[in-house]
Amino acid sequence: LGDSAVCVLGNHDLHLLAIAGGNPKHKDTRSLDAILTAPDRDDLLHWLRHRPLLHRDERVGFTMVHAGLPPQWDINTAVSCAREVEAVLRGPEHKSYFLQMYGNKPALWDPTLSQMERWRFTTNCLTRLRYCTAEGHLCLKEKGPPGSQASGRLPWFEHPHRRSRGERIVFGHWSTLGYQVSANAWGIDSGCLWGGALTLLRLDCAEPEAFHHRCKSWQDPTQFV
Repeated sequence: LGDSAVCVLGNHDLHLLAIAGGNPKHKDTRSLDAILTAPDRDDLLHWLRHRPLLHRDERVGFTMVHAGLPPQWDINTAVSCAREVEAVLRGPEHKSYFLQMYGNKPALWDPTLSQMERWRFTTNCLTRLRYCTAEGHLCLKEKGPPGSQASGRLPWFEHPHRRSRGERIVFGHWSTLGYQVSANAWGIDSGCLWGGALTLLRLDCAEPEAFHHRCKSWQDPTQFV
């Protein structure tokens, strides 16, 4: 599709890149061998490493991420942190980063975090986040729909002090959430993989317009909660 489409990186993309970069954690060659052994493997992986983690479109007034933003970040901080990790992914340090990428800590943003801690926190927010605490700690093990989470945890976009509330955000990743519009955030993962719908959101209009295309059932997401 060339310049006609913009793709942001998600957790599965980074998992593939990490395995290709020499990190065997959670390796499942049954599902990834087709890419890892493809004749154009290097071209595919190079293209993927050069996708953004965050895309901001001033023309339509939206920012797109795969998963979410922590409450402490305003949009400028989010863009800055995303660009920092994107530079690592595209540069000579990417294999070293992939060896240290996995992990749920640090769970709380602090501008004084070490370089690797900052990169991991940024990656976890932009590609894995669903819930956080009132204090802003990431709760990365929570995967179910709102109402199923442990006490004191809330969807990242509903945090009352989220500093990015003034920015309209489109996100995915959360199939058990379904299509959701709340607090200036549009969740568009409506579970196509699981037999739900593929949701498309038109942004170049006064009010975003959603379209839902039904998908054939394949797996039940509740099996994985």
